[in-house]
Amino acid sequence: MSAQEGAGPPTVAEAAQVHLAHVFVEAVEALLCIVDADGRILLTNPALQRFTGQSAEALLGRPFWDVWVAPEDVALAEQAVRLAVESGRAHPQEGDWLTGAGERRRVTMRNTVLRDEDGVPFAVASVGLDVTDDRAREARLHKQTRTDLLTGVASRGALFDALNARLGSGGDGVGLLFCDLDRFKSVNDEYGHGMGDRVLAEAAARLSEVAGPDHLVARLGGDEFVILCQHRDEECLRRLSEGVVAHLARPYDGPEGPLVVGVSVGLGVGSPGDAADEVIARADRAMYGAKSHQRRRQPRPS
Repeated sequence: MSAQEGAGPPTVAEAAQVHLAHVFVEAVEALLCIVDADGRILLTNPALQRFTGQSAEALLGRPFWDVWVAPEDVALAEQAVRLAVESGRAHPQEGDWLTGAGERRRVTMRNTVLRDEDGVPFAVASVGLDVTDDRAREARLHKQTRTDLLTGVASRGALFDALNARLGSGGDGVGLLFCDLDRFKSVNDEYGHGMGDRVLAEAAARLSEVAGPDHLVARLGGDEFVILCQHRDEECLRRLSEGVVAHLARPYDGPEGPLVVGVSVGLGVGSPGDAADEVIARADRAMYGAKSHQRRRQPRPS
């Protein structure tokens, strides 16, 4: 008598469990599949069939990387299945899958190696979850934490991350311009914070225009901005400072005519090993020196 014959028919409880497993596979929204050692599809659930736009019969026996894997990931998919079957271990993965309509979707996968009665690996089962919307939401949140929402330039946190990287042991040092708007408080006092916000946004746009793509513009807080430069050459920093002063000296559109704000700029240079706070403080002190010099040059009212 064989083991199968000795086992007897399934009990009511076993039959109920088989039925529930079938109902679960049919109803779950996760993308379920089993592929053999050659990557050929042995089983798919309705969710994956809807994703691919193909029936279970049309998918059966096809290499899965020919159906939904993005072209640039095909070699990695082939290697993953081969290594999983050879080693008996499958690892979580994430990649782009293609729908039947050709749309790219980001899918995270939890994979399990299946073994026969002798413990020999023969297939890989995968549970895929479409995380496209989750990843897009995470990217938006990350951008918000890295971006000043009012002006669109880098946030204070992003500035310090970049500054610490440049001042770290593997960094090249940094040059920076500390920019403080002149007469900004009078704009807020006379025309309100709405007008002040528009001036800040326009000032940030002008700073980004002067700095170009090679340098990082960040809002430190209030009406203070920093331009983080890729070099420490003080002559280049002075030329950039002159461009900043010229661009921000142009009048802004105000409710009653042009508004003249202007900017005071201080230069700071940091070497690897310097503290980020100290480099910014150095440029801040230079900015206050420039602002004081500018005030002394202004004519006194008669």
